[in-house]
Amino acid sequence: MLPAPTPATAPVAREATTAFAAALPTTVLQYALASSQEDAERLAAGAVEAYVETLTDGAGGTVTVRAAQLESPEAATALQQQVAATLPVPAPDTGATPVDPDAPDLPESGDVTVGGEVVGTYTVADAGDGTGVAVWRNGTAVLQLTAPLADVLDAYRAYGL
Repeated sequence: MLPAPTPATAPVAREATTAFAAALPTTVLQYALASSQEDAERLAAGAVEAYVETLTDGAGGTVTVRAAQLESPEAATALQQQVAATLPVPAPDTGATPVDPDAPDLPESGDVTVGGEVVGTYTVADAGDGTGVAVWRNGTAVLQLTAPLADVLDAYRAYGL
């Protein structure tokens, strides 16, 4: 098994100092935090706090994370369902387009567990533009990660929240 990739660049300092912001990772695999700002759209949707963060590999690859903290698990579930409803639905496989053998088999969904307890669910989908999108809920947090298709599952699994 190969070691996990690490960033070639150092992450920038995050301005937000709340416990939620501090829990958000500044590195994910080969990607390091390049920018962080409030997510006005998720705040308007009822989030207590929310951020849009961009991570870079220093060579043109990026990961974008939208992280929102909500007041209750019910509010988080509602936001997660709203965001997941916007994910692309895969076209039926007609066999006309060659399948990339390195592409992940998407969509994928399942439970998010912490310490053996189910704390939410996740869905990962192919955005159809060379990227993949993961949306998950962990208690009262809702996260959306967009990454290069080849990295999306690994980046979601390595995110750590």
